[in-house]
Amino acid sequence: MPDVGRVAFPITTTSPDAQAFFNQGVAQLHGFWYFEAERSFRQVAAIDSQCAMAHWGLAMANVNNNKRAKEFIKKATALKPAVSPRERFWIDALAALYSDELKDAKARQKAHLDQLTAIVERFPDDIEAKAFLALKIWTDGEKISPSRPHTEAEKILKSLLAAHPEHPAHHYRIHLWDYRDAKLALENSAQCGPVAPDIAHMWHMPGHIYSRLHRYADAAWQQEASARVDHAHTMRDRILPDQIHNYAHNNEWLTRDLSHIGRVRDAVALAKNMIELPRIPQISRSTNAPSSYSYSKTSSHAYGRTHLLALLSGYELWDELIALSKTPYLAPALKDTEEQVRITKALAKAHFSLGQIREGQLQLAQLEKSLALERAKQLSKPASSTNAPAPSTNAPVKGTNALVKGTTNAPAKVAPRPGSSTNRQQQLESAAAEARIYAAIAAGNKTNALAYLLKAKDLPKTELARIHFLLDDKPKAEQLALEAVKAATNQVRHLATYVHILHASGKAALARDAFQKLREQAALADLDLPVFTRLAPLAKELGLPADWRAIITPAKDLGARPPLDSLGPFRWRPSTAPEWSLTDSTGRTVSLSQYRGKPVLLLFYLGAGCSHCIEQLTRFAPVADDFSKLGITLIGVSTDTATGLKETFDKIKLGSSFPFPLVSDPTQGTFKAYRAFDDFEQTPLHGAYLIDGEGRVRWQDISYQPFQQVDFLLEEAQRLLSIDKTGPRVLPSKSAAIPSKSR
Repeated sequence: MPDVGRVAFPITTTSPDAQAFFNQGVAQLHGFWYFEAERSFRQVAAIDSQCAMAHWGLAMANVNNNKRAKEFIKKATALKPAVSPRERFWIDALAALYSDELKDAKARQKAHLDQLTAIVERFPDDIEAKAFLALKIWTDGEKISPSRPHTEAEKILKSLLAAHPEHPAHHYRIHLWDYRDAKLALENSAQCGPVAPDIAHMWHMPGHIYSRLHRYADAAWQQEASARVDHAHTMRDRILPDQIHNYAHNNEWLTRDLSHIGRVRDAVALAKNMIELPRIPQISRSTNAPSSYSYSKTSSHAYGRTHLLALLSGYELWDELIALSKTPYLAPALKDTEEQVRITKALAKAHFSLGQIREGQLQLAQLEKSLALERAKQLSKPASSTNAPAPSTNAPVKGTNALVKGTTNAPAKVAPRPGSSTNRQQQLESAAAEARIYAAIAAGNKTNALAYLLKAKDLPKTELARIHFLLDDKPKAEQLALEAVKAATNQVRHLATYVHILHASGKAALARDAFQKLREQAALADLDLPVFTRLAPLAKELGLPADWRAIITPAKDLGARPPLDSLGPFRWRPSTAPEWSLTDSTGRTVSLSQYRGKPVLLLFYLGAGCSHCIEQLTRFAPVADDFSKLGITLIGVSTDTATGLKETFDKIKLGSSFPFPLVSDPTQGTFKAYRAFDDFEQTPLHGAYLIDGEGRVRWQDISYQPFQQVDFLLEEAQRLLSIDKTGPRVLPSKSAAIPSKSR
C-alpha cells in the first residue's frame, strides 16, 4: 500500500520486504487503521519469524484488545535478546503497559509514558518515538501525570512537523486541538489527507476541525473523501464496511454535514446506502449460542435509519417519508420501540401536512394506543413503585372532535397514581402531543394546536418557528427562527426558514440581507426542497435567477485536494462473488453459475473432522426449507475429498436426506478465492456468504469459528434481498464537490 504515509522505523531483520511491511504498519498505526496495521505486521512475522518488532507491532495494532495485545508483547519480549538496544527500549515500553507486576492501571500507563520519554531522550533522532510520545501525552498525559500538559505534546509535534512536514503526525495535532481551539489545526487539516491518502481516517479528522469552525462545505468534502477511500478499500478487498474502524462514525458525520449545506439528496442517498450495508451482529464468539445476537446503536444501519428519518422530516420531504416507510429503509422497527415511536410520529406529521387526515389519525391512534398500554403497565405496579406515572396533562382542549370514526384525541381514561412517569411514557406523551399539533393545524383548530404545543417536549426551534408561522403568530415565529439561526451557525435549513418568515412578515430589508447570506451558505444546496422553493417569490422580487445560489471560491487554506472521484465511489456496492465449480459426494459437478438468478448461501466448513462445523451443519439443516421459502439455496463447501463428504453425512445422521448439497474443495482453491483462508497461518477458515441472484456477495462472515446465528441470517437475508426491490431511489444531486468559480 504505497499511499499510507512516509515512515522510516529501522528494525532488526535481514529482509527488505519485512522492513517495508513494518514501516507500512507503523504508518497505518498513525492513521488509527488497526485493521490493516495488524495485517502488515503479520506479514512481517510471516517473512521473518524471528522478528521481535513484528510482535510489538501486532500488540500496538490491538490497542482495543488488551488480552490479545498482552500475548503479542510477551512474544516480542521472548525474542528481544536478538534485537538492537533501541528496539529493546520500544519493547520494554509497551511491555510496561501490559505488565503483570504493576497491578494499578494508572501506574502501568505512567510507566509506559516514562519509557517513551526515555526513548526520546536516549535516541533524539527517533522521529517515531516523538510521534508516539506526543500521542500518549494527548491521550493520557494530563490524566496520569498532571505535570505533563497538552502543551508538551504541542511542542513535540510542532518541532517534528517543522522538520518532517510529510509525516502523518498531522493527525495527532488535529486531535490535540479538536476540542480546545480548532483553528490552530487548520494547517494540519490541509496536509493530513494528502500525506496518507489511502487511509480514510486521515481525510476524516480534518472534517472535525472544519465542522468546529462551522465550515460545513469544507467539512463535507473531507468526510466524503474519507467515505470514498473506505468504499474503494472495502469493495476492492471484499471487507464488510462496518469492520473498518470509524467507518460508521465518518459517514454519520458526512450525512450531517451534507444536511447542513443543503445537499439533502446526497445525504438521503448516503443514509439509504448505510441501511443497505450488511449488518454485523454483536455475538459472543466464545459461546456462539443461537439467538444471542444484538445490533449496535452506532452501526451504519442504525445511523442510517436515524439520519434518513431526520432528513426527510426536517426538510419536509413528506411523500418520500411515507413511501420509504413501506420499505426496509424505514420499515417498522419492532426491536427498537423508541425508534418506532419516532417513525410513527413522523408519519403522522407527514400525513397531516399533506392533508391526508385519515392516514394521519391512524398513526396518531397508534401512538395513543402505545401510550395507554404504557400507562396501564405503570398502574399495574405496586403502589410503592417509584416509576408510577404522573397525572396526565394531555387531555384535549374542549371542543376537539374525532376526525376518524372510533378514534379520539383523548388519552386513555385511567386514574394515574402520583409519582414520576417513565422515560418511555414521557416520549410517547410528547410524540402524541406533536402529532396532535399537526392534526389541529390540518383541521384549522388554532386553539388546540397551541394547547398541544405546550405539551410537546424538545421540539427544535426551527420547527417551532414553522408551527407558529402556520398559526399566524409571525412575531413569535421570527423570534424562534432567529434563535435557531444563532444556535446553528451556517446551517442552511434554519437560515432559509428565517428568511421566509421575514419575507412573509413584510420585513423586506431584513429578508434581503439574510437572503444574501443564505445564497452563499446554500451554494451547493438542492433548490427543489420545500424550504428553498418557498423563497422563489423573494428571489424574483430581488431580480435573481431561478437558481439564485451564489458562486463560491474555495478557501485558500485547504491545501491540495484531489478529484473526489479519484478516491473511490460515493456509495458502497457489494463485490462480485468468485466463480467456482466443484464436485459433490457422487462426483456430480456443482457450480455457482448454475444458480445464476437465484440467491445462495455458501457455508465453508473444515470437513468432517471439525466438530464445530458438524454442529453448524446440524443447526442449518433443519431450517434449509425456511431459506428455500426466501428463494435461497444452501450449499456446503468442504475441505474434504468426496469420501470425506460421506463422513459428514454419517456424522450428521441424516444420510441421503440431507437437505442441501455439499461439495468438495480439497485443494482449498475456492476457500482462498473467497478469502476464507489465513495466508499467515496457511490454514482454511470458516466462512458464510450470502450471494444474490446477480452473483454479488451481500453478506459474509469469516472466522476461526463457524457462524451459527441461524435466526439472524434468515432475518438479514430477507432484508438484504428485498431492499433492492422496494422504494423509490433518491438520486444524488449533481453538486458533489466544492466547485472552483462555478457550479
